[in-house]
Amino acid sequence: MLRWAGPLILALASVFALVAGLVLGGGAAAQALQDPGAFVRWSVPVAKLAVNIAGSVMLGSLAIALFALAPKERAFSAALDAASISAALFTVASGATTFLTYMSTLNPRLSLSREFGEQLGRFLTESEAGQAWLIQTIAGGIVTVLAFAVRSWLGVLITAGLAAVSLIPMATASHKGDLAGHDLVVMAISLHTLGAALWLGGLVALVVVRPVLESERMRTVLERYSSLALVAFVVVALSGILRTFASIGSLDQLVTDPYGILLLVKVAMLGGMGLLGAWYRQRLIALSAVKNAMFWAVLALEFLLMGIASGAAAALARTAPPVGENELVAKTPAEILNEDPLPPELTASAWFTEWKIDPLWLIVSIFAVFFYAAGVRRLRRRGDTWPAWRTALWMIGIAQLVWVTCGPLNAYGHYLFSVHMLLHMLLTMDIPLMLVAGAPVTLAMRAIQKRDDGTRGGREWILWAVHSPVSKVLTHPFVAAAIFIGSLWLFYFSDLFRWSLYDHLGHEWMVAHFLISGYLFSMTLVGIDPVHYRLPHAGRLVLLIITMAMHAFFGITIMMSEGLIVAEWFGSMGRTWGLPPLEDQFWGGGIAWSIGEIPTLIAAVTVAIQWSRSDERQQKRRDRHADRTGDAELAEYNARLQKMAERDRAQGL
Repeated sequence: MLRWAGPLILALASVFALVAGLVLGGGAAAQALQDPGAFVRWSVPVAKLAVNIAGSVMLGSLAIALFALAPKERAFSAALDAASISAALFTVASGATTFLTYMSTLNPRLSLSREFGEQLGRFLTESEAGQAWLIQTIAGGIVTVLAFAVRSWLGVLITAGLAAVSLIPMATASHKGDLAGHDLVVMAISLHTLGAALWLGGLVALVVVRPVLESERMRTVLERYSSLALVAFVVVALSGILRTFASIGSLDQLVTDPYGILLLVKVAMLGGMGLLGAWYRQRLIALSAVKNAMFWAVLALEFLLMGIASGAAAALARTAPPVGENELVAKTPAEILNEDPLPPELTASAWFTEWKIDPLWLIVSIFAVFFYAAGVRRLRRRGDTWPAWRTALWMIGIAQLVWVTCGPLNAYGHYLFSVHMLLHMLLTMDIPLMLVAGAPVTLAMRAIQKRDDGTRGGREWILWAVHSPVSKVLTHPFVAAAIFIGSLWLFYFSDLFRWSLYDHLGHEWMVAHFLISGYLFSMTLVGIDPVHYRLPHAGRLVLLIITMAMHAFFGITIMMSEGLIVAEWFGSMGRTWGLPPLEDQFWGGGIAWSIGEIPTLIAAVTVAIQWSRSDERQQKRRDRHADRTGDAELAEYNARLQKMAERDRAQGL
């Protein structure tokens, strides 16, 4: 019965909360200029609510299939069918939202005229909102077909990735970019959307697959969903907190402003869901209570709370925050270009006091610390050992990652080329060395429990990634070196660098790319995690020297450049402190040249030490073998030489 009652409770609660939120916050009130009419004003948030819920079920069902179910099970197909149906609804709702957003933004007279169609076409292809919703609609249609057609692990994984990506345009389009902290807000909304989708969609997927699973099997699926829900809860909570700081001027606005009141309602509902999740994770699932009516009553209550939270979230998107857009209209060149005010002068103290939080890498770092520490703790609880120095280096690497992506380098990297280059060098050369030394894959293989029911958990997906054909290519020493040095030249001498400055998604791609490329190169040199092929130690040293020589040449090329890279950006910030842009670029080239020497030296010394230890281990193996066999090989060799000498003497040679 809950299979139908649960989604119905969710839909009714969300619509009720949406209507109440729009009335309270004025999100559907008539506009002073070019009012599109009551139908459009009310239809836009309703359509967006449908997009949110359908997109959540789409992503959550795919996640449950990938992490908790096996292809041989009927429940696997049921989850993918739910994903396909919800993706179809997501596509239709996205298309409706696209059209209603066009009507709300431009307020054209509805007609079948050529002018109306041309204006709609320009909205879809020239405006940011139109492009975002068009991309989302097309992506939803692709997911609909794939979720219906594919049943393999790789196909479902690709479909889930596309489903997650299809939710991003909606998140970016929901923020106009006129508020300070635009980058923080956009990324916080994106993470919040993905976390909430995984949480809500997984809950609906549980109800969908319940009729085709036995009680004991359902208990296992619930345990796995609760792990996903816990991760999603942390993502939703942290991203929501960061988003709130950018929208609330003071805490009293939480109870005096309609936006704050709606926000409190949403927080209360999500908090209630978190408590319910913790309760049934610790009590009901552990007691095998999935057969009890109480358990499913708890899930029904969770649907109610999630519905209210979803409706409040949709109403929040249409409600003006206390920190209004008109109060922070861009007035300076830096604000026009970067959508953030120019930071204070970069002094010695600013290296420790200036922060610009990046929600994505902050959350990634928190999970990296937690899961690594949990793996080490699990090993030690069962009596196994793990080198403390590896743990220390991993934690130092993650701490550096937080400082680079959320600290002064992130705060000043868009204004000073030299700071940007320092950020880049640490991302691609220093931090990867620390993370590779932590050997996370080896730790995961030892700490994560192996599954034997045909499903794939963390261990199975990591093993699949390590042994995939793509991994074999990317971890080949020559390929990793080519990516490491080739992407450096390509990035700075193409429009990729410009994209990373103008578009925050481009910046996030830059951070991820250089961190991963540096990690792959470092792993081929000094890592112990499994790779398909490694060069002999002498070959590693030669490859390191050649690669670093090309890296140094890149730095010298920057220093000798007579023109400013992305001149319309670094030359137009209007800052009155720091070095002139061209001189600052010269120092940036010097950083690229000089900073690379320190990690290079560390890597070379590490390779040399590993080489020495490898020789020692090989000699010890030979000695042990000789002890076991009584030097049989040596005696056989000497006997063969003696026979050859006797034969030569017999022949008179």
